[in-house]
Amino acid sequence: MKKRLRWLAAAGIVLALAGCSANDSGGGSSEMPMSADGKAAPNQGAPDQGGPNKDSTGSAAGKPGQEKAPVPAGQPGITDRKLVRTASLELTSPNVADTVSQVRVITQGVGGYTGQESTQEKRATVNVVVPSERLDGVLDQLGKLGKQTRREVTATDVTEQMVDVDSRLATQKASVERIRALLAKATSVSEIASVESELTSREAELESLQKRRESLAGSVAMSTISLQVKAEAVVAAEEESRSGFLGGLTGGWDAFLTFGGGLLTVIGAMAPFLLVFGIPAVALVWWLRKRRRPLAPATATASDLPSAPPLD
Repeated sequence: MKKRLRWLAAAGIVLALAGCSANDSGGGSSEMPMSADGKAAPNQGAPDQGGPNKDSTGSAAGKPGQEKAPVPAGQPGITDRKLVRTASLELTSPNVADTVSQVRVITQGVGGYTGQESTQEKRATVNVVVPSERLDGVLDQLGKLGKQTRREVTATDVTEQMVDVDSRLATQKASVERIRALLAKATSVSEIASVESELTSREAELESLQKRRESLAGSVAMSTISLQVKAEAVVAAEEESRSGFLGGLTGGWDAFLTFGGGLLTVIGAMAPFLLVFGIPAVALVWWLRKRRRPLAPATATASDLPSAPPLD
């Protein structure tokens, strides 16, 4: 009987050990599958280890310093600058009237026009307005009409002003539309009057901005040339008058007049201060000197006494 119990106990222990070994082998195989060569296979469900600095191909992204800086919105480039160009040109010509006539022909040929004009026998002044893109070509053509003595071109950048006006125009248009919507919803007379007053004010501001925008656009599109034409005889006489004794005398007289004008300007500027502060100061000094002046003592001298009669 004891032998049977021993055999049963041994058989139970063997079965228990066999079950534990089977469970261990099944758990290990589920956690880490093995490949055919006996090595652990990679986890198929693991996420990509590329990280945020990799692109779609898996390669590393460029360094931050190598990225192109974005262009700020609303900032025009060099080619989009808005320039107001003006020029001045001086010519000498044997015939002033013919030169002015040729100036009109050249101006009309490029789609421009002449503005203020003053023509005399020996000199003329003409304001020429031409498209900005034709300015350089027109200056070259005008310079060939006579002897060019001076040529000057200036350019003013109004890009920021244009951008500012366009932004304010968009904002003002939206504001006017909102006020019009409120006017459509107004019911009482007081509300209608108040909204209409505000609408009138904002529409006036909108029209002012539109006029300014048109003025800037016109200045950018068209350029003005201040042209002066002198006769050759006049130029020769002016050059002769600036040399020799008479030229020196004229220059000295002009310098004297300039100095005298400046001196009179300074005196005129100081006159109010002299009147306001100078007269009271002089009066105060006179009063102080009079007050401090000592009184002379009334003492008789020997010469002032009467002389005694001689003794017999």
